[in-house]
Amino acid sequence: MITALAGGVGAARLLRGMVEVIPPGDITAVVNVGDDTDLHGLHISPDLDTVMYTLAGAINPETGWGLKGETWRVMESLGRLRGITWFNLGDQDLATHLYRTQRLSEGAALGTVTAELAERFGVGVRLLPVTDDALRTRVRVVGGTEIGFQEYFVKLRHDVAVEEVRFEGAAESTPGPGVLEAIAGASTVVVCPSNPVVSIDPVLAVPGVPEALAARRDDIVAVSPIVAGAALKGPADRLLVEMGFESSVVGVARWYAPWVSTLVIDESDAALAPAVEAEGVRCVVAATVMSDVARAAALAEVVIGARA
Repeated sequence: MITALAGGVGAARLLRGMVEVIPPGDITAVVNVGDDTDLHGLHISPDLDTVMYTLAGAINPETGWGLKGETWRVMESLGRLRGITWFNLGDQDLATHLYRTQRLSEGAALGTVTAELAERFGVGVRLLPVTDDALRTRVRVVGGTEIGFQEYFVKLRHDVAVEEVRFEGAAESTPGPGVLEAIAGASTVVVCPSNPVVSIDPVLAVPGVPEALAARRDDIVAVSPIVAGAALKGPADRLLVEMGFESSVVGVARWYAPWVSTLVIDESDAALAPAVEAEGVRCVVAATVMSDVARAAALAEVVIGARA
């Protein structure tokens, strides 16, 4: 049994490769919900949906998010009405958010709704929100203004310097049903190549999760989201620097060292393997750029077999 900590496109791609290697029913993905937002009266869960759509083979290949074959008539009409359009929601994608919002309004928990959606999309991997409670990533940009994550990431295109990241509601949250059991019962816990600051740290912000992970440190394998000093997608490299770490596999090792025993780094960073291990983290070198499903499956095989 594999439990993966997941957030965003990199996680979705690794999980897509993983189902080529082991049965989907043997995989549980504990997914970040700090990116969740409420817009147009709808509850939107970007990381959960990106993972779900990718595993369903339904992801929009042009964007890496949303559904393929998407149309944008609602957003176009909303723009003509001068409504909020900086966060694009495709016409098909809207149905997912409408269903989720309806079920939440009826009293269903986020984890329950996620399981319903995953079943209807034909996803065999067990998808667990890290918490059913409201947990929101908040970003304080240079100048002192605090904004929601999606405003930073989408509206401002993560093109502003960050002074602080915090997780609103984390202290009051509890792990979602099955989360701690999935961590405790896994043969290997995989940290997907997700942004350490705003995709993985929100997972660790939920009380009980850090302790559960620390207890499994020897069985935890992370994949670096930094390749040759840069993030393949998103602001992970800049955020690491803004949080006082270096943008390198060494910086990632230092960030993860308290609870991760093994770090998989890309071949382009092979020369840094001794420096990674100097941080107290075992290092495995592999091809980590998942440009297609075959490469993602090959990386998944390495990761599953990389436990110390």
